[in-house]
Amino acid sequence: MTIKAILFDMDGVLIDAKEWHYKALNKALSHFGIQISIYDHLRTFDGLPTKEKLKILSCKHFLPSKLHPFINELKQKYTMEMINTLCHPTYCHEFVLSRLKAEGYRIAVCSNSIRRTIETMMERAALTGYLDLIVSNQDVKRSKPDPEMYQVAIKKLGLQPKECVVVEDNPNGVAAGRAAGAYVLQVGTVFDVNYKNIKDFVRDCEEDY
Repeated sequence: MTIKAILFDMDGVLIDAKEWHYKALNKALSHFGIQISIYDHLRTFDGLPTKEKLKILSCKHFLPSKLHPFINELKQKYTMEMINTLCHPTYCHEFVLSRLKAEGYRIAVCSNSIRRTIETMMERAALTGYLDLIVSNQDVKRSKPDPEMYQVAIKKLGLQPKECVVVEDNPNGVAAGRAAGAYVLQVGTVFDVNYKNIKDFVRDCEEDY
């Protein structure tokens, strides 16, 4: 079967933003005397929506749930400040998306972030023009590791799961992509998201089908 679409996660895949989310959440939590260690962030929280992170923190630190909306709002404010300061175009990702687009692949971004964050990052990174679809955590009932986000994207693109490659960097996203029935290319860092790696993986998928 021919691969027709590449579905990208955002943080840690197209944008090196993991640390931004970590710092923004800690800055919001600092008002309440709570901090997340980098170890806990990478082991437990990485890739989860802020709302899910706050639920976990409520269990661990007895954080009142009524504070969640306020902390979430603060976190989004601090995240946007970092995006506007730190997010910028990178040649590697502009190149890979432009090449894939020119070759006829459909391109989507599927992220556990809210839509405003995704759209701002894509604009700041000069990637918006290459995208056919964005799916945020506001477009689904269940975020990754549930497969719903990728199922929604595949359906909106009018494709079959085996016509799609998902590019992910963390276990939650990998699990979501595989459960949706797509091929999953797991990358270590944003620097692994390059044209050669993606095309080699696409070729392997098509040969193995």
